[in-house]
Amino acid sequence: MVDLLVTCLQMTEPPRGEPVHPPDPETSMTRDVPGAEACLLLYRAIGDDVQWDHRLHMSHGALVRFLDAASTHVYVLRRNDEAVGLCEFEGVGPPDVELVHFGIVPALQRRGLGRYLLDRALRAIWSYGPRRIWLHTDTNDHRNALATYMRADFRIYQRQVETFPD
Repeated sequence: MVDLLVTCLQMTEPPRGEPVHPPDPETSMTRDVPGAEACLLLYRAIGDDVQWDHRLHMSHGALVRFLDAASTHVYVLRRNDEAVGLCEFEGVGPPDVELVHFGIVPALQRRGLGRYLLDRALRAIWSYGPRRIWLHTDTNDHRNALATYMRADFRIYQRQVETFPD
């Protein structure tokens, strides 16, 4: 068993200021409905270092249903047409939308790609009129995760230590 500090954050209004522009002409973001296999490849490429495992425990059928659901929105960041980042929302439509997964492949982190992806994806979700967007992060996540979310105007509303299987 391992204890992790879990921080819950929320955003209750759309991002302020001008949209973040792509850091270079080779970078783009689109809303995608990736196939289960493509989704898992990108999920692993981003999440292995920070111990993402939620999607890995889903059956193939459950993952397909999740990805095909109207309330699931997946935004994929591409560089030179290669998928390198992911921003996944669940519950789009109802007032509370969860940002479930967000990340960039480790080799391309710290280049402004995450800032661009997060800003554009959040603006897209706000166009559906939610009351809030919320997420949780923990001590296993990337060391800059909390600061990235705070810079995007998320605010902490709860912190707690939770025990997880090792």
